[in-house]
Amino acid sequence: MKPFATNRDLLKTPALIKISAVILATAAFFYLGKHLSDDGYKQLVFFSSSENSIPEVSISPNSNKTFNLSSIIPPNHTDIETAQPIPSPVTATEASPPPPPPPIPSPPPPATIRTFGVLDANGVMSDDFEEDEAIEEEESGNKTEIVQLRNDGVSKPRVRVKKFAMCRESMREYIPCLDNADAIKKLRSTERGEKFERHCPVKGRGLNCLVPPPKGYRQPIPWPRSRDEVWFSNVPHTRLVEDKGGQNWISRDPRDKSKFKFPGGGTQFIHGADEYLDQISKMVSVITFGKRIRVALDVGCGVASFGAYLLSRNVLTMSVAPKDVHENQIQFALERGVPAMAAAFATRRLLYPSQAFDLIHCSRCRINWTRDDGILLLEINRMLRAGGFFAWAAQPVYKHEAALEEQWTEMLNLTTSLCWKLVKKEGYIAIWQKPLNNNCYLSREAGTKPPLCDESDDPDNVWYTNLKPCISRIPENGSGGSVPSWPARLHTPPDRLQTITFDSYIARKELFKAESRFWNEIVGVISVP
Repeated sequence: MKPFATNRDLLKTPALIKISAVILATAAFFYLGKHLSDDGYKQLVFFSSSENSIPEVSISPNSNKTFNLSSIIPPNHTDIETAQPIPSPVTATEASPPPPPPPIPSPPPPATIRTFGVLDANGVMSDDFEEDEAIEEEESGNKTEIVQLRNDGVSKPRVRVKKFAMCRESMREYIPCLDNADAIKKLRSTERGEKFERHCPVKGRGLNCLVPPPKGYRQPIPWPRSRDEVWFSNVPHTRLVEDKGGQNWISRDPRDKSKFKFPGGGTQFIHGADEYLDQISKMVSVITFGKRIRVALDVGCGVASFGAYLLSRNVLTMSVAPKDVHENQIQFALERGVPAMAAAFATRRLLYPSQAFDLIHCSRCRINWTRDDGILLLEINRMLRAGGFFAWAAQPVYKHEAALEEQWTEMLNLTTSLCWKLVKKEGYIAIWQKPLNNNCYLSREAGTKPPLCDESDDPDNVWYTNLKPCISRIPENGSGGSVPSWPARLHTPPDRLQTITFDSYIARKELFKAESRFWNEIVGVISVP
């Protein structure tokens, strides 16, 4: 066993040497840190916190002090990785100034915002819009104004504003797509009514003037008074009074020539539209106006008394007729406050989706429904809802002349091939009902005409689409005829909503309800006095 080492030997042990070195190094670093803190380098910020106290921020004692590193780094110090000598740093006074940074290009000036109308630069409506320093120039029969726009006292750029001139008086009832004489002259045939269809001008060649109103035009008489009378100055046409005065359509009191009067009659219902509607309801008890029958189409509407009196029974009726020789009867319908449009059964589909109407009506509409293998009645069938009704009031229904009886027989044969059921024939009115499904069509003998349309045919494709000599299919799910009675129908999402193509493919019923709530709020706000 070795004896214990002496004190001298203990001082020579490697462990003691290492401990001494660590102590010396620690003291050196402490001295160095204190030395550096005296040279003014920026303060170091320390964060301290405790569990039970709000965190505090301490400021280093080296605040606002600087020091020179050149006194610390040896002159011949080398890079450990590259073994290349590192030049000694120079003081701030010896170093050359750094090159100035390249100049930053100034941003381009903002584009000048040209203000038109009453919107400011931010697109906000302004009530302070003024028009100043107007200079008029003649340009192709129209006026061009150069105006200085002002808003809130700030001048805006001068802009050129084109003002349309008034069309000549003879164009007072001009409709660009219906009165396009150049296009009508180029038609190969007009025997099927092609001249009454839309023929819109080529882009850039449309109307470039304002159609003038009639002289003395007045604010229309409000509904429901407008159902029975309108201002003569708003629709100054007298030919219809002369031609149809004896049929109870329209009259003009010689003692008060400022108004037209509408007794509510028609060619086939000279005793009035109210009595005529009552007769239809009595003929077919399920035709309940304002309940099961809510949306109707009146073909060859005349002055739209049929639709005007249905509106009083809570039925919305679209009245259609061509722009005819009686100086456009559609104007009378619109002035009375009845929905109407100029349209004709000719060679193209009407601009309505399939199964759109509960009832379609024709009273002496002068349409040959059996021509071309019944292609016009096939268009009626496309627009008529499954289980809907077609009412026809015409001479072949009640007159017993040879030619008219032949027309009636042709009509019976055609409607039978369409699987329509003749529900009632009484007096001068005949009423058919469309089937609820395709069973009858599929059970017909092979080769029966007209055929069913191909499954690829879209019955809702109507824009400039030619009439098709085939029967539009009824949706297999029966959605076309499954609608509740009014007014529950207003708030119930229809089943056919699932077959309509639009951007959203999910949650359609939720979208229907959200849209209904939105418009209910809008109408509610508008209705507030």
